[in-house]
Amino acid sequence: MTTIPTTAPAPGAPGRGTQEPSGTRRTVERLRNGLGLIGPRHGRHGLSAQQLDLLALPIGDDGVVAGVDAEGQPAVLGINRPTPYDVVLIGGLWTAQVLALRSAATGARVAVETGRPQAWMQMVHAMGGGQNGLSVYEVGRVPPQGASAGTPVLVVRDCGMRPPRGRVVSGPWQSVLTLLPYLSPVAPRLLRQARLAGIQRVSPDEAGELGRTMGLSRTEVESLPALPDGVTLWCTDRDRQYVLTQPTDAEIGLLGTPRRMD
Repeated sequence: MTTIPTTAPAPGAPGRGTQEPSGTRRTVERLRNGLGLIGPRHGRHGLSAQQLDLLALPIGDDGVVAGVDAEGQPAVLGINRPTPYDVVLIGGLWTAQVLALRSAATGARVAVETGRPQAWMQMVHAMGGGQNGLSVYEVGRVPPQGASAGTPVLVVRDCGMRPPRGRVVSGPWQSVLTLLPYLSPVAPRLLRQARLAGIQRVSPDEAGELGRTMGLSRTEVESLPALPDGVTLWCTDRDRQYVLTQPTDAEIGLLGTPRRMD
């Protein structure tokens, strides 16, 4: 950084005995104090409250791409959140593993609690032996994850039909995805607690029970027993959306093609 000398007039500045205009004196003083040159002055940009409502920003939702919707647009699950977020997926292991992979790709750490660790080992090895975002634990053995805004966490609970109450629960920047292969006696409780529920192909009896529990329409209930592999009906309190999960070549090489049954 060039220092402006104080023992001689600055280049272009009036010498001793010359009357400086007040504006010039202020400029020289700012330069001597290291404040830099004064930039151009422009009028301020302002909007009224009415004009502000007309603004639209061309950005989409932030999260994990679960697939595409009926219009072929990306369907995004906002899993990394500053508030507790519970997700229940009544479906296949394949879909849970794809979501885990894609969550890790967004920078989240994934902790898998499972009674079938061998089903996850291929993913662990492919991702660097658990050093690059995915770790597998026995049921009831998941340690505190230390989630934060910089290191969000997704806990995947792959604990069968009757998962025990988890020691590690959802919290700020730590979401929990519980996988149920079928509708089980604990499903109603888990669904009531969940902010988001995904349903894949189920039997007609299970579809009827889910319709009563979740307030699904008749059309939605009738569609559930015939959902193709890779299709999930994602439900919140207000919204319903069918999503087709389309795997990448790398995901097919690691996990195979979409399937409901494991």
